[in-house]
Amino acid sequence: MISLNEEHNMEAVLQNVSGWAQEVFLVDSFSQDKTVDIALSYGVHVVQRRFLGFGDQWNFALRELPIKAAWTMKLDPDERLSDELKVNLNKAMNKAQSDGFSIDRSLWFMERHLSIRQDLVRVWRTGSCRFSDVLVNEYPLVEGSVRHVQGELAHFDSPDLEHWLAKQNRYTTEEAITLFRDLPLASKPRLFGNSLQRRMWLKKNFFNLPLRYFLLFLFYYLFKGTWRVGWVGFIWARLRTDVMRMVDYKYREMQVTGKVPIKRHYGSGKPNRHVPQYD
Repeated sequence: MISLNEEHNMEAVLQNVSGWAQEVFLVDSFSQDKTVDIALSYGVHVVQRRFLGFGDQWNFALRELPIKAAWTMKLDPDERLSDELKVNLNKAMNKAQSDGFSIDRSLWFMERHLSIRQDLVRVWRTGSCRFSDVLVNEYPLVEGSVRHVQGELAHFDSPDLEHWLAKQNRYTTEEAITLFRDLPLASKPRLFGNSLQRRMWLKKNFFNLPLRYFLLFLFYYLFKGTWRVGWVGFIWARLRTDVMRMVDYKYREMQVTGKVPIKRHYGSGKPNRHVPQYD
């Protein structure tokens, strides 16, 4: 796992993999809460490293951590494995008929289970994977065959909207910087390539499509079926559409100004010794 201020998730995710994972590693980006303390209390191998990008951080983890297990799994602190998934992964790893495994991730939002499912590669033979070196939305590139395993990985997407919006603000900035600097995507964009290449083609060309935000909302709300959970599904579909608007507007701002925004720290800092301090 990698983390930054994941105190609200850390105990639950470690309880979820307790007794199942042979070993747990955490690369923390200097959290200001109790993330590291909780991880250490569960016997997690923790290191800290400055965050430069998601692909860079994951590749550091795979390259430098002393992983001894035969299989490695990428897990985010806000994810939980079902018992069925644990059993099926154990069976698949014991048979070792593939070099990696993909699993279904389902999304929870505002404590409601949405009809959004993603087929994600999350497990591989140790040493057989690297990540696409991108700022955000990294992708594991496994050497060899990948097979799908049944079971659910639940993704609890932020404890509240305040947290969710702050996270999306950071992510959309990174996406806009990727566009502005014409940085590589997770894979080469190809309309008639594999599923990842098609997604990258759509990602690269999305902002040229007419009626893109209206169609994207309909895709999530009607085709993906988020309408099934009422207002929560409507809000999620609308916000996901607004996320793409944020990328678009930030990218256009960078084109106008010719520069990327500076990184800011929104929160209290250390006292300045040159001025009086009051309780």
